[in-house]
Amino acid sequence: MNNRSLSRGDAAVIGAAVLLFIFSFLDIRKIDAGDYGSESFNGWDSTFFPVLPSMFLAGVIGAGLIVGSKFLPQPDREFLGLKLNQWGIALSVTSVWAALWTFIGGPEGYDAGIGLILGFFAALLLAGAAAATPMIPALQLPLTGGPKPPAAQQPYGGQPGYGYPGGGQPSYGGQPGQPGQPGQPGQPGQPGPGQPGMSHQPTQAVPAAQGGADPNFQPFWFAVPAARPLYGEDGSPTPVAELAPGTWYLAVEQRGQALVAQTQDGRRGVLQDTAGIQRG
Repeated sequence: MNNRSLSRGDAAVIGAAVLLFIFSFLDIRKIDAGDYGSESFNGWDSTFFPVLPSMFLAGVIGAGLIVGSKFLPQPDREFLGLKLNQWGIALSVTSVWAALWTFIGGPEGYDAGIGLILGFFAALLLAGAAAATPMIPALQLPLTGGPKPPAAQQPYGGQPGYGYPGGGQPSYGGQPGQPGQPGQPGQPGQPGPGQPGMSHQPTQAVPAAQGGADPNFQPFWFAVPAARPLYGEDGSPTPVAELAPGTWYLAVEQRGQALVAQTQDGRRGVLQDTAGIQRG
């Protein structure tokens, strides 16, 4: 299961949907019958039943599709030509559209109740958050703040360094974290007493630059602000993986503006969209 961190936009969608559901139990219409008193109806009353599915339930279901799609193993799977989160945005917009016409229209003699008024603003907030989240980076940030790097994981055979958050850079010709001193007996990488011609190679080296890679590139950990595809290194247009916000990935090469990234399960690919990434 691809459990992604909920974003700030998702939190706004959830909050607006909860309010919309609560307001459905308040009065949406009321009528003053003079000497016979007054009568009111909420969203669940059969007298104004179309308001329930078109305004209240459409918004709640739309929010559920938007948030629920984040926890699916294949979040980009389409249904009738649209992804689940796109269906959720469409239902959210439908909800505010129905709320608008219900608010300004209605049978003669019936007044708008507090549930209809508050429900209209809740639907407006829901539709705004749903439509704006994919376009505004600030709403795509994780709800609980920036992602935390995994403390126990060490790349490339357990050797610290390589740009890992909190780790030092590898030292060639010395112990990790200590600069080598060429020519001093006993230092790895230089001949010492009783060791003629012996040399020490680092446990694991940075992958060699390929096809326009920067030879001075230092691998580093990074996180993406929103879900982004990872394409194959052979130039295939089909994504080999999807990078999700809230997870750290290792950048092992740089090719122009693109990065060659490695996922936690060992898959590698090219990240073409590097705008707004957070370095570790």
